[in-house]
Amino acid sequence: MSENSTADSAQQSQAGPQAEAAPRGPRFGWLRAVFRMSGEKSEPRVGLVILGFSALFIAITGRLVMLAVAPNEQVGLRRATSTAISAARPDIVDREGSVLATDIRTVSVFAEPRKILDKDEATELLTAVLPDLDAKDLRDKLATKKGFVWVKREITPRQQAEVHRLGIPGVGFVPENKRVYPNGPAAAHVLGYANIDNVGIAGIEKYIDSQGLQDLNGAGLATQASDLKPVQLSVDLRVQHLLRDELVKGLEKYRAIAAAGAIMDVNTGEMIALVSLPDYDPSTPTDAQEKDRINRINVGVYEMGSTFKALTVAMALDTGKANINSSYSTAGGMMRFGSQVIREYKGTGRTLTVPEVFVHSSNMGSVKMALSVGVEGHKSFLAKMAQLDRMRTELPESAAPIVPGRWGELNSATIAFGHGLAVAPIQALAAVGALVNGGNLITPTFIKRSPEEARKLGVRVIKPETSEAMRFIMRLNGERGSARKADVAGYFVGGKTGTAEKVINGRYAKNKNFTTFMAIVPADKPRYLFLSIYDEPKGYAESGGYSTAAWNAGITTGKVIERAAPILGLPPRFEPPVAPFPLMARLGAWGTR
Repeated sequence: MSENSTADSAQQSQAGPQAEAAPRGPRFGWLRAVFRMSGEKSEPRVGLVILGFSALFIAITGRLVMLAVAPNEQVGLRRATSTAISAARPDIVDREGSVLATDIRTVSVFAEPRKILDKDEATELLTAVLPDLDAKDLRDKLATKKGFVWVKREITPRQQAEVHRLGIPGVGFVPENKRVYPNGPAAAHVLGYANIDNVGIAGIEKYIDSQGLQDLNGAGLATQASDLKPVQLSVDLRVQHLLRDELVKGLEKYRAIAAAGAIMDVNTGEMIALVSLPDYDPSTPTDAQEKDRINRINVGVYEMGSTFKALTVAMALDTGKANINSSYSTAGGMMRFGSQVIREYKGTGRTLTVPEVFVHSSNMGSVKMALSVGVEGHKSFLAKMAQLDRMRTELPESAAPIVPGRWGELNSATIAFGHGLAVAPIQALAAVGALVNGGNLITPTFIKRSPEEARKLGVRVIKPETSEAMRFIMRLNGERGSARKADVAGYFVGGKTGTAEKVINGRYAKNKNFTTFMAIVPADKPRYLFLSIYDEPKGYAESGGYSTAAWNAGITTGKVIERAAPILGLPPRFEPPVAPFPLMARLGAWGTR
């Protein structure tokens, strides 16, 4: 190797690391340019560039600080409308999946007063296309310095197009969910309703909110009902319709001031139907606040009349104070308690067996049964049957019973035949259901429930033998007694009427009755319990002027059974069941001979 080559190699070796560290290629051209600018003593231009970037950075930082510290008008807008935009409620469906309540998408108009320059013009234009607006109220809203005010909630598509064409700066639209009830007043008192903000106010709608089943106030991601799991009720819409139809007809025919009815599955406690008249349309619930629109099944408390005799008879049998062949004298047709006199309604003047006391609706026989158990035993039995405390269901609306403050012998005597203790009809339903389903008290429910779930919830309150006796006695009354008007051929109906004089200003009114009728179908192995109620029904020509339960509530119940039984899967039986009450036959009870 030559001397020059050696020198070149050494020079390359010394320059190698520096050469590798130096930027190469077009990717680093900008950096060389900067170095060149520096080398050419161009510091003023570099400073100008730095100053420009610094100013931009400061501007961005300042804006972020303003957003963090000062309220942004758009933040206010979003906050004001977030509930409406995200509000969603689950569909409510009946036991067969038919929709009872759902959400639809609608639009509301809002304004940002700070952006509206001419308030008077905006008011004039908006009231022209939305004539139901109050001009003064709208003008006052627009005069504020608020960032958001509602102009009108839930407008139609045509109204939206007309407002849009006005082109008023500061006026816009917000999508909302509106609750609708496609079946009108059907099941109104079960469903309740939701307000304009889609918040549940009553009934199952309020229950949904209490259980957190809705998606309100931006708590979740759902924006429409289809995003949420439907709430399935125990109610059957078909049966609900026919029950309401028959009660509407009865309300007119019997000229009552109110009516109500219910159907319950005695083995699961499911409420299949509930109607209270007068009712309302949940889609436009302005009438719901009227005093006569209460849910009479859950909220009304009434003296249930002779339907309570079923509890008295069951108590005497279950405590062993009577058996099915025990007898009671009704001679004289009256009993005296100090200055108070208890009379028979239509006395026989003879000694009656336990089934006869029920069939003839004997007040004296019922009183003697209650007194044989004693005051404390009577109170204890009724407490066990859930008659002395408020009954809670999914419906938020409920009422506490009216119980005597001092419960003495006279109280037990009158309560024995249905006076002196006022309960919500749903309580009486639950108790009678237990009397006939084998002896298990099951709290009624408006949510669909399986028989297995019901069995876990049931509490035994009477013996199975007592339950058979009550089914037998109720069937006897359907064949021979006051329940005959509801004895639909083929359905083996059992039942009991109840007529109670109403208490007006602390006194019983002789000419104002509250009538009830309870029926079980079929009596040998009950599946459903039917209830009809009329408040102050009037007599009519066919009734001979009578307004007692058999002539109104009894007739209505029979018509409901005839229409509902096929829908409920109860085919008629053209031959009576064989040996439906084996224990009663073995004991030789009256009516089996």
